[in-house]
Amino acid sequence: MRIVSLLPSATEIVYALGLGDDLVAVTHECDYPPEAAGKPVVTHSVHDLAGTSPREIHRLVSAAVHGGSSLYALDELALAEARPDLILTQELCRVCAVSYREVNEVARAIDADITVVSLEPTSIEGILHTITTVGAMTETEDTAIDLVESLRERLGAIEQLVQSRRDGGQRSPRVVGLEWLDPPFAVGHWVPEQIRRAGGWDLLGADGEPSRQTGWDAIAEVDPEMLLLMPCGFHLADTVRAWAELARPPEYRELAAARRDQVFAVDGSAYFSRPGPRVIDGIELLAEIFDPEAFVEVSPPGSWTPVEP
Repeated sequence: MRIVSLLPSATEIVYALGLGDDLVAVTHECDYPPEAAGKPVVTHSVHDLAGTSPREIHRLVSAAVHGGSSLYALDELALAEARPDLILTQELCRVCAVSYREVNEVARAIDADITVVSLEPTSIEGILHTITTVGAMTETEDTAIDLVESLRERLGAIEQLVQSRRDGGQRSPRVVGLEWLDPPFAVGHWVPEQIRRAGGWDLLGADGEPSRQTGWDAIAEVDPEMLLLMPCGFHLADTVRAWAELARPPEYRELAAARRDQVFAVDGSAYFSRPGPRVIDGIELLAEIFDPEAFVEVSPPGSWTPVEP
């Protein structure tokens, strides 16, 4: 089977199912696992981002969000040359991927027999179901089931220790996770669930709902004890730079998180933005931040860091 992935998360799932050799094309954003970098690319950014500062990327993404446009374009010729049997794409976010309608139209023009599958998880359970869906579409059901079972075992181990610590008097930190920094967006979809399962209590996010724009006045009103910086599509170094460039509003300085030096940058792109197997790594990462005495070195190396408040 010839598979084209138009999602970094789908690329990760395809490789996790042992189908790397069947993957014939990916997006320009597919950077994990490292082997994906050698695949033909069938998308490109509508903006030239080479050397672009995190602040400017913030501006471009914010404009796309408010304008309802996508940041990515499909290379129709490259897609035709890939000769796919299966295309994995999404409809969940109109900004962060080529539109589902465009993919369908181009696929139909290339070959009416191409199967286009839209992956739409909005929860951790939905992400696990997505893995089994890809397994069913690619005749790797057994591998997918084994992978999901191993992810459930890791998740169960985290939750068991979190509950044990709570039973012993450990208090859940009051958290605000930010999926975008300027303007601030409260986390949505599966991320509030990640925070909760790791032992935290997100104050502004809503399970299963899209991330939503908020303001520093609203953040100040709930006064989180901990602030998590996890902008969508940003790796750790990008987030650290973006935060350093961001002017602090007056409300920020009064937050308990700022006063207590409890502001953390994480690798949002790897462990929170992409609905794939590494969302479990993201939960382990958060558990280590929330309760470092119980969760010792369980996070992926280089996945988070405290930042200057």
